[in-house]
Amino acid sequence: MGNKLSIIYLICLVASVVFCGCLQDDGSEAVNGLRRELQAIVDSVPGKVGVAVITPGGDTVTINNDGDYQMMSVFKLHEALAVCHALDSRGVSLDTLISFSRSEMDPDTWSPMLAEHIEDELNLSVGDLLRYILQQSDNNASNLLFDRVVSVEDCDRFIREATGIEDFKITCTERQMHRNHALADGNHSSPLACARLIEKVFSDSIVSSQKQAFVQNTLLDCRTGLDRIYAPLKDVPGIALAHKTGSGFRTPEGILMAHNDVGRVSLPDGRSYVLAIMIKDFEGSESEASAVMAKISQAIHNSKCTMQN
Repeated sequence: MGNKLSIIYLICLVASVVFCGCLQDDGSEAVNGLRRELQAIVDSVPGKVGVAVITPGGDTVTINNDGDYQMMSVFKLHEALAVCHALDSRGVSLDTLISFSRSEMDPDTWSPMLAEHIEDELNLSVGDLLRYILQQSDNNASNLLFDRVVSVEDCDRFIREATGIEDFKITCTERQMHRNHALADGNHSSPLACARLIEKVFSDSIVSSQKQAFVQNTLLDCRTGLDRIYAPLKDVPGIALAHKTGSGFRTPEGILMAHNDVGRVSLPDGRSYVLAIMIKDFEGSESEASAVMAKISQAIHNSKCTMQN
C-alpha cells in the first residue's frame, strides 16, 4: 500500500510540474487577462491598432504586432540616439553649435523652433535641436540634424547594430514625407520594436552615459500627445512618463494614416513598464484616436501585470 501511495504521489508531483510549466509557457493568468482585455478594445476600433507591452516582470503582450505601422515622428527617437552616437564618435558635446539661416527652413511644416526664434540667422546647440525633436516633434530641427550630423541610412544602421532590433525601417526625412506623403510608409515599425527601443534607452548602454541620460530626461518632458498614454495617468501620484509620439497624414478620403505613442511608465514603487500603441487607417478624428490610446493605457495601468504587490 505504501509503494502505491508513493507512486501516486510521484505521478501527482510530475503532473503538477508539467501543469505549472504549461502555465508558464502560455503566460500567467494576469498576462492572459490583459491580452484578452486589450484585444476586446482593439476589436472595437475603426482602424488597425497595434499594441506592445513589456510588463514590470518582463512579460511581453502584443496585439496586431505587424511591422507596417508608419512611425511618423516616433522615428525622431531613433534619430536622437543616432545623433548622440555621431557626436560620441567625434568626441564632441551636445553644446556644439549649429548655425543655419531661416531661409533654409520650411515655413509650412510643424516647427515650434521657428515660432520661438524669429531671427534670420540662428545658432542653436545640438542639445537644443534634440529637445525640439523629442519634446515638440519639430520637423525642421529633424531635417537639420539629418542634413548636418547623421544621415538617414546611418541612423537606421546604427539602431540595428546598437540594439539588435530589426523590425523597423527608416528611409526618409520629414522633408521628403512632407513633399510626398506616400513616402511615410518607408519609415515603419512594429509596436514591439518601438517598445523595445524605449526600454533599452533606460536599461542598456546605447550611447555615452551623459548623452543617454540627456535623452532619458528629455523624453520625460515630452509636450506632445498628452491626451494619449498620459491621459489616464496624469492624476496618479508618483507616476512619470517618458514618451515619444507620432502623428500621421490623412488620405484624400479622410482616413488617418498614423497615430502613435510609445512610452515608459515609472511607478511609485520603483518598477516600470513599457507600452507602444500604434494606430493606422483610422476612420475618425485625432481626438478619437487619442481616446482609444488612453483607454488602452488605462487598461494596462489597472491590470494585475502592473499593479503593486
